[in-house]
Amino acid sequence: MLQAELRATDDFRSAQDIHAALRQQGETVGLATVYRTLQTLVDAGEADQVQTDAGEAVYRLCSPTHHHHLVCRQCGRTAEIEGPAVERWASKVAEEHGFVDVRHTVELFGLCASCSRAS
Repeated sequence: MLQAELRATDDFRSAQDIHAALRQQGETVGLATVYRTLQTLVDAGEADQVQTDAGEAVYRLCSPTHHHHLVCRQCGRTAEIEGPAVERWASKVAEEHGFVDVRHTVELFGLCASCSRAS
């Protein structure tokens, strides 16, 4: 049920928004269960979690390959992006400092074209 709700959009959504949508559909799931399930999906690599500018955690299903996100600060529209330059930089910095098996996340926040035109 929760994964089906996440599949309904490509945008990042808060646990509260997902919970409200599920309740509106007649599901009797609790908010704590939504949070636990989302964390399980994140831990399994099936969902992405990012922090908004306001510090709120938001979630979406993700593709199985390594990627980054471009997120609209206003409407939440999201694009998965590849960043070969970021990958090279991360490897170089890790090597310079003697680190191995390094993981990273990169999220870029801005205004999408629609929100930019509206403001």
